[in-house]
Amino acid sequence: MSTKSHWDKIYKEKSPSEVSWTQEVPVTSIKFLEKFNIDKSSPIIDVGGGESKFVDYLINNGYKNISVLDISKNAINKVKDRLGKDSDNVNWIVSDINDFNPKIQYSFWHDRAVFHFLTEKTEIKRYVKIVNEFSKNFVVGTFSKSGPLKCSGLDISQYDKDSLEKLFCDGDLSINDYEYINHTTPFETTQNFIFCGFSSK
Repeated sequence: MSTKSHWDKIYKEKSPSEVSWTQEVPVTSIKFLEKFNIDKSSPIIDVGGGESKFVDYLINNGYKNISVLDISKNAINKVKDRLGKDSDNVNWIVSDINDFNPKIQYSFWHDRAVFHFLTEKTEIKRYVKIVNEFSKNFVVGTFSKSGPLKCSGLDISQYDKDSLEKLFCDGDLSINDYEYINHTTPFETTQNFIFCGFSSK
């Protein structure tokens, strides 16, 4: 099964209460966004948005230039249905992150739980390159060294503050904040994440 087919199947067959990554309120993502003091009209992208309610927060708080990328069209269609007319104000991108070629530089690039699914060195290197080139501010939330070894049946990569800094700060970005977070899943299990914030030097 291809990666796209895998995620389309997940979002077709499972509700938010049946997947581990669901958050009713993406508290940590919101906190990191607010620290950057992004202008409401500046371009923002949520990479691997899935059914996340981060886009709801952005719309409800007056952000005007929002893009959401996900590999699964099923996920995006579910969010469009949830948002109703508000979905018309979002730029929806159906793409594998490995195939994504940004056309603009984003003032805020948000990635909660996509980066750790990249396990090949070539994929990781490409992702780091486009983030450095196409983001002014970048937040990544990814499984920590104390987090799971697999998610949704797929192998993942684990990180800590030093390994993320080494990867992303070799180019135009520098780290400005980080936090380890315990995410409680809908099944009442705990997953440890690290969130790191980066800005252009």
